[in-house]
Amino acid sequence: MQRVVKETYPFVEDSFSRFPSQSNIYGLCQAGEQELLAATLKGKVVCFRYQDLQQKIRPVAKEVQFTYIPVDAEIVSIDAFNKTPPNRGLVVGITFIKDSGDKATPFLNIYCDYEPGSEFNLESIAQSCLNLELQFTPFQLYHTEVQCGDGGSETVFLLSGHDQRIHLYKENASLHQFEEQPVERLFPELEELPSNVLWLDMLSIPGARRLSAFGCQNGCVGLALVNQTGPEVLQSWRVQQDSPISTVLLFPLSCRTETNQTKGQKSVEMSYNLLVTSTIEMAVVYRDVQEHGMSHPVYLSESDQCDAVLCALVIDLDFDRQKEVLLGTYGQELLCYKFQQPMNGADGQFQLLWRRSFKSPLLSIIYLDLTGDGLRELAILTLKGLHIMQHSLTSTADLVLQRLAQRVSMLTAGSQLPRGQETEEKEAPAKKEACITQPPSN
Repeated sequence: MQRVVKETYPFVEDSFSRFPSQSNIYGLCQAGEQELLAATLKGKVVCFRYQDLQQKIRPVAKEVQFTYIPVDAEIVSIDAFNKTPPNRGLVVGITFIKDSGDKATPFLNIYCDYEPGSEFNLESIAQSCLNLELQFTPFQLYHTEVQCGDGGSETVFLLSGHDQRIHLYKENASLHQFEEQPVERLFPELEELPSNVLWLDMLSIPGARRLSAFGCQNGCVGLALVNQTGPEVLQSWRVQQDSPISTVLLFPLSCRTETNQTKGQKSVEMSYNLLVTSTIEMAVVYRDVQEHGMSHPVYLSESDQCDAVLCALVIDLDFDRQKEVLLGTYGQELLCYKFQQPMNGADGQFQLLWRRSFKSPLLSIIYLDLTGDGLRELAILTLKGLHIMQHSLTSTADLVLQRLAQRVSMLTAGSQLPRGQETEEKEAPAKKEACITQPPSN
């Protein structure tokens, strides 16, 4: 068992907003730059933002009245994105199930306002709805950017369902609406799936390629390397776990490697990795998937000791340009892991840095700048409401002063070096001339 480093929890709780009913793992999304949308099971959508009230920045949670969501509806998932430039506007997608007594009918509502000046006005967007009846029970609603045939790009919705398929919804700009299209046209890696997909993630990488990962209800994890200009599947891998997959996340990670063992020289290499969490087993990171597929697993110790892992996030929390792994569990624990660089030929490991307990299970985590001060907050959705955690200003200020001192020291050293070299260069011709004109001594 790995030793837990007793690091200080780097956040302080700024606010907590209690919701009228509970949410789920698909119930939180970012809307724009500084807003969150949280959906509750009983048909309510709450917008959370910070506002300038009485010369102070204060948190405000306000219900948004999205049209065509019945009062007896149960919201399943929510997602939002800003359109890819040069297009403008915020798009919100909400899936829900309407219970009509003898029959439950699922729907997907897509909200988007095309009126100039209202493209980002959430109140106006909530009144502009495209209502689509579904023939399947929806799960995760996800958005991603795809390359178009004209060389541009566009953001689309992908919706997983209990019909063992992924459904693609793409905007028809001429008709001002979204339409379902065959998923294999843009995502051939999602054409044949082994089970219902519970979580999906994609990452664009250099060379006009992307990595696509999905986790299934039967424990299957799929990964594919895709050439986006085709699109064409270049490679694909699958592994089977023993429990439903709750999260898959693709992320880059830099790693120091020894290039010359005799001289001790090291280089920094960037690799792409896949985090997989499940309801029973330990969380695992598959290292360097672009080169090795899923043959290099690194397990996160003690991640299976706090009940099921329901959500995860990979971000740089301590500003050292190395990402940390956050796991939120049904056992009401938030776990933070740090990648330890490989030493003496051994593989790198993820070490548990700290843990924090909450009063209810953790459902979703998002890291964003809610206050607009350049410092991001950690938004944690639990069964009872929304926690907003802020970085400790004292430790952050100390880190800024330390980095500024280092920068000043580097600039000072750098400015002194050319001046000395310039003096030597000026003196060198004079010395050379003196050596030439001076007669040799007897």
